[in-house]
Amino acid sequence: MEDSLTVGATGKKLIAVACAAQFMAMLDVAIVNIALPSIRTQLGFTDAGLQWVVNAYTLALAGCLMLGGRAGDLLGRRTVFLAGIGLFTLSSLGCALADSSGRLIAARAVQGVGGAIVSPASLAILSSSFPEGHARNRALSAWAAMSGFGGSVGMLLGGVLTQAFGWPAIFLINVPAGILVLAFAVGTIPADGPRPAGRRFDVPGAALITAGLSLLVLGIVRSEALGWGSLGVLLPLAAGLALLVVFGLVEWHWASDPLVPPRVLRDPQLRSANLIVILLFLGGFSMWYFLSLYLQQVRGADALEAGLSFLPLTLAVFASTTTAPRAIRALGVRTVLCLGLCGVGAGLLILTGVSPAGSYVTDVLPGGIVATVGLGFALVAATIAALEGAEADEAGLVSGILNTSRLVGGALGLAGFATLATSRTDSLLAGGSNALEALSGGYSAAFLAGGIASLVAAGLALLLIRTSPAADQALLDRVEI
Repeated sequence: MEDSLTVGATGKKLIAVACAAQFMAMLDVAIVNIALPSIRTQLGFTDAGLQWVVNAYTLALAGCLMLGGRAGDLLGRRTVFLAGIGLFTLSSLGCALADSSGRLIAARAVQGVGGAIVSPASLAILSSSFPEGHARNRALSAWAAMSGFGGSVGMLLGGVLTQAFGWPAIFLINVPAGILVLAFAVGTIPADGPRPAGRRFDVPGAALITAGLSLLVLGIVRSEALGWGSLGVLLPLAAGLALLVVFGLVEWHWASDPLVPPRVLRDPQLRSANLIVILLFLGGFSMWYFLSLYLQQVRGADALEAGLSFLPLTLAVFASTTTAPRAIRALGVRTVLCLGLCGVGAGLLILTGVSPAGSYVTDVLPGGIVATVGLGFALVAATIAALEGAEADEAGLVSGILNTSRLVGGALGLAGFATLATSRTDSLLAGGSNALEALSGGYSAAFLAGGIASLVAAGLALLLIRTSPAADQALLDRVEI
């Protein structure tokens, strides 16, 4: 490890900078959801075009994450991190000033590229700056907390800002935040050391993985509007998968300095952790979206009321992610991961009881709290499991793979479960249910599917995340929170 730190004053500053950057990147995945009705009215979006305010960011973020992660490894994490924060901040200003639908979508895409640079760079800075054990696990726990907290607080902050100041405020808030992060980062992140001699950037690999992931996510996010059987969905999916296969062949057989070294993907722990993260985010990410729709379309809440309704859930995520290291110290990574995933699954199954006749206290709060507590524990444990044993010069790449799994899982869950919810709603309407009953039934079906995915992930974690008793005890001894 280069520049290894303990969690002293300097280490805490570094953690704060990296976590603030990750918070910003994850916040903008969710903050826009509650503001969408206002954006549609003021900028004249069609229903089909409105989804691209969300999709443009998600698509760019997912497509460029591995590219951004590897760029930090090869070009210098401090340099790449500062460039990413600068790009993210400027594009946020562009979003706030956009006066047409096209300009907002373009600015959101650039913002996604900035997030794709910042997110893996921030995690790689932490994983390579702290020694394995107590210091690193504490840093990674804080980063994972911001990943979950950013996504959950986005719903709350989006409602408050939209109601009080209008939709541009949800983007404008990133400008002073980005400037502050830049100012502290310059004086906190250690200067980049000399780059490894003879290492070159894998341009063909970068182009293939970026295009392949972008097309794959494009097909997924278009499925809600077009249906899974349409050519507009199947063609991007097929093209994306084909490019990813070509990428694998190039990396394994022809690249002299591959973007993704084959030895990284041979790590069974990394593969298992990323599969589990995909399943976790199928339900965990889509839960916020469907709860927002339920609160506004069935319960009749406005943007501010819906945002404030997420406050207990946001606090639950924060509480569980900050206490997760203690749980890991007592129980081990695998046990905490399994329990967290079971919590997400149980919470989503409780949420299947939503109905027009219910209330926030009975229909939303119990399941939401259980699911978000589980989400916090699972996020921390999965992050530590994925990065365990990663080499310092590949931490950015591993971080990019982990974040890509989160976004692909989230996009797949949102698109797939939205299709399921719509189908169930239409079926109930055809059977004579009224509109509110049919909508609630559709959301219940989505929560059920997400709950099942989370419980399957818990079973896989139990089977695939393997550490010896001696290694578990050594980990517990080192994690002193």
